[in-house]
Amino acid sequence: MNMRLRIEEIEKKLLSPFAALSQNSKGRRFPEEKCSVRTDFQRDRDRIIHSKSFRRLKHKTQVFIAPEGDHYRTRLTHTLEVAQIGRTLARALRLNEDLVEAIALGHDLGHTPFGHTGERVLNYLNPKGFKHNEQSIRIVDFLEQKDDKRGLNLTYEVRDGIRNHTGSTKPQTLEGQVVRLADRIAYINHDIDDAIRAGVIKKEDLPKEAIEILGNSHGERINNMIFDIINNSMEKNTIAMSQEVGNATNTLRDFMFENVYLSKKAKSEEEKTEYIIEQLYNYYLKNNNALPKEHLEIYKDMDTTIEDIICDYLAGTTDRFIINLYYNIFIPKPWQKY
Repeated sequence: MNMRLRIEEIEKKLLSPFAALSQNSKGRRFPEEKCSVRTDFQRDRDRIIHSKSFRRLKHKTQVFIAPEGDHYRTRLTHTLEVAQIGRTLARALRLNEDLVEAIALGHDLGHTPFGHTGERVLNYLNPKGFKHNEQSIRIVDFLEQKDDKRGLNLTYEVRDGIRNHTGSTKPQTLEGQVVRLADRIAYINHDIDDAIRAGVIKKEDLPKEAIEILGNSHGERINNMIFDIINNSMEKNTIAMSQEVGNATNTLRDFMFENVYLSKKAKSEEEKTEYIIEQLYNYYLKNNNALPKEHLEIYKDMDTTIEDIICDYLAGTTDRFIINLYYNIFIPKPWQKY
């Protein structure tokens, strides 16, 4: 019995005419034999979950660098919240949940240690620039490894959704557009929650004009945003919020930038993290051979700049790993007995 074919038939019967059907995928960069159990999008999801880059997200900053409390979000918990919100939207709109989940789980694989601070520093240091969404594609196409081959060889639709979850270009599938909005819903709301927990803001500080529309609690705001997208996008060839809810969401986002993301508390350690990344980058520019051999081996017989090789290495590290790396390279150690 071919379970994949049965799933594909179910998709044809149940999903919206605007949904991306697994059997209609534009395919992979390198052709593969089909799985008899899972659809192509399900396989992509599983490849991402089993990747090393996905596991490292648990030790990467969301907003607050290396928070001491156990309840603050990390890049991994953010990713899981995006996937949950995305699946809820996809099911209600009769879109392809597997595609949404795969895009959501892979969208932040390319994030640096220390959150957007790390991204900003590498973008400044690398002559080619650096963007986390493009780095996510570099990871799934090249840096990760599967069956002794470079890259995860994901489908076109998943790669498109990952690349365009942020920036000026919209994803080509509605599922990708769902993740783009789910990402915004997730980070605005959980960053509010974390900022209140950290004492950066108080609940009463939130802009009243936005709260009156979106709701007073964490759950209310998420529910209202989700319901609005569903009501505004049902049986349409686009995914969007209504103007009222979209404006209220933007008001909350602007508030968060002014009072949290750019606040003294959130930025208190920023100069230190910038310094760590810059020092390590310059160190490896002068000492290429100090990079791990297994990392250098990836680029064997390839025409790649040393700047890209260093960026790949540093971007792939976690907060705690890069701090220890800096310590081991730059901090003097006491003499050891021979």
